[in-house]
Amino acid sequence: MYIRSMLYFDCDYNNGCHPKVLEALVSTNGEYSGTYGGDHFCAAAKNAIREACEDPDADVFFLAGGTQTNSTVIDCLLRPWQGVVAVPTGHIAVHEAGAVEYSGHKVFTLPGASPCASEGKMDPSELESLLKSFKDDPTRNHMAEPALVYISLPTELGGLYSAAELQLVFETAHRYGAPLFVDGARLAYALAAEGNDISMPFLAAHCDAFYIGGTKCGALCGEAVVFPRAGAPDHFFTRIKQHGALLAKGRLAGVQFGALFEDGLYKKTGREADRLASLIPGLFRKYGLGREDHPSRTNQQFILVRSDILAELSSKVAFEVWQETPPGAPGFALCRFVTSWATVQDDISELEKVLMALC
Repeated sequence: MYIRSMLYFDCDYNNGCHPKVLEALVSTNGEYSGTYGGDHFCAAAKNAIREACEDPDADVFFLAGGTQTNSTVIDCLLRPWQGVVAVPTGHIAVHEAGAVEYSGHKVFTLPGASPCASEGKMDPSELESLLKSFKDDPTRNHMAEPALVYISLPTELGGLYSAAELQLVFETAHRYGAPLFVDGARLAYALAAEGNDISMPFLAAHCDAFYIGGTKCGALCGEAVVFPRAGAPDHFFTRIKQHGALLAKGRLAGVQFGALFEDGLYKKTGREADRLASLIPGLFRKYGLGREDHPSRTNQQFILVRSDILAELSSKVAFEVWQETPPGAPGFALCRFVTSWATVQDDISELEKVLMALC
């Protein structure tokens, strides 16, 4: 029985880029273009994104990476005394090294006590409680103001908002004058997920800013920020440069997003990654080596893996251990397995061989 020396399920940006994206980069490499995004590649890609959003007035910008995008957009949507609201597992609250706080803005985290917190989703009632509490506080002038709402689609735990849930968060935020910003670093995997009822036009209509992830969805690098309804903050291009997020060779993003939005490639890559990811929990159950921690229809799967096999499994498979001793699961470790555009059926088959040998 042949088993590969190492399988990689540790993240969704551990390969280069989708072959069609690379082909587009190579085939256009010798062409002249303008700089800083003022080129025909970026213009065409922006038009393709506007068409996908069914919003001809949308403002579209290309930024270098996800952390730069989150910190730049949030900084530009807030005044100096304001902060942003997120769930406890929100990327800006956990895995961005305090980038938002570095720009001078507080990150408010909700309690996360409701059932939807297990999927990393925001509870509108918790959001309303926070925003109303600030509004009703007579000492609010001495406090940072929660003035922007941040969510991820999908969430950091692989969860999906339904269209009704997204609309409710959007309406709750707007009731208190707070814009909604949606982190779409893994947006392809949400749009393509089984049972998802949020389309790109619906998303554009129910938020004030969002970004279309490239880095984790088949591009070498780059994210596309969309401000629906011509809603970009003043001088946003200049602010991108101030934040060090502007690509001098803007064509790099334009060519890539042009390829990703041709013939539905963006959603196709997400669909296959989701399908392959959905097979992983069943393999652990089949061989008695673990169980699903919570359901996920996207490319991130969270598995409670038996602690006694962790070391040997790690020698053959790359994945992330999120909690070595999760509450209520003695003898297990909470682990994350991630697929991407680069994952193929053979990877799942080889994973099964590894698990079979361990049981």
